[in-house]
Amino acid sequence: MSVAIITGASKGLGRALGGALAREGWDLVLDARTPGPLAEAAEEIRAHGTRVTAVPGDVTDPAHRAELVAAAALLGGLDLLVSNASALGAEPLVRLDALGLDGLRAALETNVVAALGLVQESLPLLRAGGAGTVMAVSSEAAAEAYETWGGYGASKAALDQLAAVLAVEEPELRVWAVDPGDMRTDLYAAAVPDDDDPRPEPASVVPGFLRLLHERPVSGRYAAASLLWAVR
Repeated sequence: MSVAIITGASKGLGRALGGALAREGWDLVLDARTPGPLAEAAEEIRAHGTRVTAVPGDVTDPAHRAELVAAAALLGGLDLLVSNASALGAEPLVRLDALGLDGLRAALETNVVAALGLVQESLPLLRAGGAGTVMAVSSEAAAEAYETWGGYGASKAALDQLAAVLAVEEPELRVWAVDPGDMRTDLYAAAVPDDDDPRPEPASVVPGFLRLLHERPVSGRYAAASLLWAVR
């Protein structure tokens, strides 16, 4: 049975991806900062008949990251690590001339430092399986310049680079940075609260993530939108 760790799994993309993997028979370790919503997500996903371990905590805490990997080991190993937990740095987003440096540090700590720390903690299990996979959830803001998205985009660009270098250093693994595109999530609502334009539900992009897992293309950066064209 395949085992995955998904961070930021209590809602949004993490929860939708967890449900999709469970339907395909994956056992899961789910992370989120808020225990109540995480427990609800775990109960919902567990209904698909797989083993689900919910581990509430903050990914910036090294002890919590170790707890996540230990939970995966108890399920039999680790085949997939999904770094989905994210921080904006400012809510709502602001221009760079108004971005508090403490906020930028917080975004970098969650989106980059903690993501790398979890990879480091997970590598022994990922290597042991022989076909380990890392999915780093990126953003269009990592590659394009959008007003007010500078701090968040910079953190995601750094995450993309870490994923690219990890792929070179760990050629036996698959390492994908995946841009899910616009989605209707609490994170987006916090970033741009006055934007009333309809956004796709997170579940709508999950088939693109599953296509990566099914076809296992070379390590690299992928956009869910381009992956979805081939699914349709």
